[in-house]
Amino acid sequence: MSPQPQARKIAVVGGTRGIGAAITSTFIRAGHDVLLTGRTVPDVVLEKFRTEASREGQAVEAFALDSAAPDSAERLAAAVSSLLGGLDVLCLNAGVFPNKPLAEMTYTDVREVFAVNVESQMLAVAACLPLLRESTAGRVVLTSSITGPLTGFPGWSHYGASKAAQLGFMRTAALELAPHGITVNAVAPGNVATEGLDGMGEEYLTQMTRSIPLGRLAQSQEIADAVEFLAGERASFITGQVITVDGGQTLPESPEAVLPVPAPQQS
Repeated sequence: MSPQPQARKIAVVGGTRGIGAAITSTFIRAGHDVLLTGRTVPDVVLEKFRTEASREGQAVEAFALDSAAPDSAERLAAAVSSLLGGLDVLCLNAGVFPNKPLAEMTYTDVREVFAVNVESQMLAVAACLPLLRESTAGRVVLTSSITGPLTGFPGWSHYGASKAAQLGFMRTAALELAPHGITVNAVAPGNVATEGLDGMGEEYLTQMTRSIPLGRLAQSQEIADAVEFLAGERASFITGQVITVDGGQTLPESPEAVLPVPAPQQS
């Protein structure tokens, strides 16, 4: 049996649902001290996470945080300092993706998306930097997307632009924080089977599945596994990089390039 890795102090912003919940659970089960945030954190959600704690005295804390609020970064840093007493890994997963055609888009629509997907993350890193500098293995991991940096989708021009901007921030932040031994990386999921896609409709889900060479949507845990890697010791010499986790979705040059997935063979 391999020894349990040394416990670290980890904050997961947007850690209550979907990909964020999988990230939170992954770090808790690995024995790390975790602070998770969400706009609301129901008691039942927090208790579920606390039951996953794998060591005695492990800290599993929650903090209600609206990432779009102007003071969210300062409140996050204060909560991390108070509840965890330090910070080794900052996972920035909070994001919004409302659908709005470009012809109907307003200033408010753009501001709401950029406030959460870009500005809150830049300011969170800045506010938490004093804590990360004190760590011997500081990590920042962003949840990005293939939409924007690699692909486009009608109705998501503001979302795609925000995710492209997010990666621009990541690269410069990686340069600025490298002298302090802090790495900054991102995971770019394709389509993931989460609550966020439920409202898109069966036709959309079927269409998206057909566009993925591996023939299925990703599971949240598969994204969390990539985040865990970038947050760990094995990724200590990786910074300013993006891991795309999309089942090959960005590979085909046309729909015809996606071959049918063979049916399972009968034994």
